[in-house]
Amino acid sequence: MISGILLIIITVLFPPAGVACIAGCGADLLVNICLTILGYFPGHIHAFYLEYVYYDRRDKLRTGAVATKRAAGVYSENVQRGGTTYGTV
Repeated sequence: MISGILLIIITVLFPPAGVACIAGCGADLLVNICLTILGYFPGHIHAFYLEYVYYDRRDKLRTGAVATKRAAGVYSENVQRGGTTYGTV
């Protein structure tokens, strides 16, 4: 639980850093950097949306439910799978 709280604090201070923590260096990070440059608030919305999808998918996998549809606007496979690799829960 402490890692979730730390991630939220990082995201509030600098949204691309929070996205980099959960999605890695990829399209989601690039989109978030562009949104943060265009306006600080859109960068926050995107970062918190990615974190919501990440933690929602992770919790669903832990309970045995499998998300069959891809989340809209999420390009990172790490976020789509809730931080798990194929075959592990």
